[in-house]
Formats: sequence, structure tokens, C-alpha cells
Amino acid sequence: MPHLTVYAPEPALAGREAPLIAALTEAVVEVYGEWAREIAVVLLIGVPPGRWGQGGRPIDAPAPRVTFGIRATVFDRPDAAEILSRLTAGVTEAIASVLGDHFRSDVTVEFVGAPDGHTGVGGVLIAH
Repeated sequence: MPHLTVYAPEPALAGREAPLIAALTEAVVEVYGEWAREIAVVLLIGVPPGRWGQGGRPIDAPAPRVTFGIRATVFDRPDAAEILSRLTAGVTEAIASVLGDHFRSDVTVEFVGAPDGHTGVGGVLIAH
């Protein structure tokens, strides 16, 4: 299951939650296909001003950062670079289109792969 955790300045998120969730889900569907729509999970975490730091000092309006959890097997595919590039571009476009183009050049997307058998749902370990 694709899981996206988006950390963004709270003022940028306020009132834009639903459109951002929809746009991020569409970005996932564009790459994976329609089957992924119902299992794509988006978690938005708003960070208050002054609680995000860089270079040893607080910054008030950082670009959003996305942790994208996926199955680790994607990294072994021959088309992995293409898939990850398309996901990065789609997620960045979704954020820029909803939260503002001024964030585009600094959006960070980090892919975290979960090996088979390292994810559980509803109290059950999933082994693919």
C-alpha cells in the first residue's frame, strides 16, 4: 500500500487538506493505476511556525517534505528509476498545485521501502 506522510507548514495546509489529499491520491493513481486509489493513504502533518529548523535555526515557511512508504520490491524492478521519477514529479506537482508554486523547487520526497513481511494491517502481518 502506498503511504504518504506530508509534513508542511500549518498555515499552508489550513483549509487545503481535502484538495491536497485528492491531488496526492491522483498522483499515485497516475503511476500505479486505478487499483491503488482505495489503498493510497495520505497523512498530513501541519508544523506550526518556528517548529521546523534548518541549518541550526528555525524557519517559518519550509517546503513540504514527503515520506512515501512503498513495498521494497519496487527498488529491484528494471523500471524502478522511471517509477520513482514519475512518483516524485507527480507528488511535487500535487503539492505545488494546491499549496503554491513557490514550494515546487524545494519539495522533498523520500521513498521508504518495506520488505515483504514487514507490514501488518489489522493485527495481521502481511506476507506477499
